[in-house]
Amino acid sequence: MSCLATWLRRAATVMPPLAAALVVSGCASTPAPVAQQQRPQLRPAAYPVTALVGSWGIASYREDRDRPRTETMARQHCRNPYVIAPGPTDGIMMHVADDPKAYELTLKGGADGKTYLGFETPPPHAQDREILSLTENVIVMRFIAPDVHARYGTFVYVRCPGGAQAAAPRRT
Repeated sequence: MSCLATWLRRAATVMPPLAAALVVSGCASTPAPVAQQQRPQLRPAAYPVTALVGSWGIASYREDRDRPRTETMARQHCRNPYVIAPGPTDGIMMHVADDPKAYELTLKGGADGKTYLGFETPPPHAQDREILSLTENVIVMRFIAPDVHARYGTFVYVRCPGGAQAAAPRRT
């Protein structure tokens, strides 16, 4: 018998028990725990989403000292108001920076105690706006992304007369 044949015969008797031992040892071990990504806990917003629904005059400023003048300009824009309508779920329909399409956005509270407006992502997200103040008739907000804020400034929304809320579509 050749040397190779002898080796193959010995290997055939040794390999199955060795292979079985490896399989059993693999089954007996427990897998290492997989670290789960924890989603940041969303906090409730300081304002209801419905507070933003309505017709608004809009203007923006870059220096805080210009805010009173900007509010006056925003009131003048009520001749052609920006309408914030309720969204199909629990949000509102508004435009995002550099996009002509309206999207459903929502108010969300951040861990920093601020209120943000944006997509349903943990705040603050680069596409969010921070609500600096919100009263019944005036909203002041700015984009979070520094380059977008540099282009658009801080927005002032002034509620238009008779625009307490966007009118619900009439059924015909």
